[in-house]
Amino acid sequence: MRDVKSAAEPVGEGGLQYHIRVRPGEVSRYVLLPGDPDRATLIAGLWDEYRLIAQHREYRTYTGLYRGRRISVTSTGIGAPSTAIAVEELLRVGADTFIRVGTMGSIRSSIRPGDLVIGLGAVRMEGTSAQYVNPGYPAIASYEVAMALIEAVETLGYTYHVGIVASTDSFYVGQGRPGYRGYMTARHAQIIPELAAAGVLGFEMESSLLFTLSSIYGARAGCICTAVANRVTDEFIVDAGVKEASRAASEAVRILSDWDEEASRRGKRWIYPGILSTIYR
Repeated sequence: MRDVKSAAEPVGEGGLQYHIRVRPGEVSRYVLLPGDPDRATLIAGLWDEYRLIAQHREYRTYTGLYRGRRISVTSTGIGAPSTAIAVEELLRVGADTFIRVGTMGSIRSSIRPGDLVIGLGAVRMEGTSAQYVNPGYPAIASYEVAMALIEAVETLGYTYHVGIVASTDSFYVGQGRPGYRGYMTARHAQIIPELAAAGVLGFEMESSLLFTLSSIYGARAGCICTAVANRVTDEFIVDAGVKEASRAASEAVRILSDWDEEASRRGKRWIYPGILSTIYR
């Protein structure tokens, strides 16, 4: 990518986005957002068909079909800053519905490794969303996306939990893990019991940014994470439940697509129980 429009608008020929290297029309309106590029490949492999659209830095994008519905996936890398770049650029090429497909560390003994967690909202413990809006602004999921995720996991028969997650900028000290040479702040030494007492389900690193940006820009966002760690029982199982979360997110896109088609047929902006009753009667 040699030429861009300007320093203020780093867009290439044909709307090519500077970081994700995707043009308008190359992705679905529905985009799954794992952090790991290899997880993007795993997700695409669950679909009926797919093709690689672009790969640059931490951003790997596929577009394909899942049960006849057009769907895309873009990896975001780790954390809120790189996720913000992905969301900004995906919005510019036509996406409007995002589902984070991630991993998390549970802070509830009842959420075991391999269980799935659907985030209804997130504690904004990352700093990127504060670049957009003041700290009192809520980080909440789209109710439509959350409902589709709940239906997906119910249909697939997976064990799941629904509630609030906490998004941090730090995997170590920020989540109550000792830093190098045992470094720890007084505040973060108590962060797990503090958040658990407030009903938070666990730590991850991207959802609060995704929810905040989607609300600001009028998009929709949801989150489904698999608990690979439990900080209470001190268990850690790498990749536990990753395939299940990936399948559930893909199924949620199929469900949302059906709902959106029915709402559009009725000329309605929002999905509500009357629309769903028509689909499921």
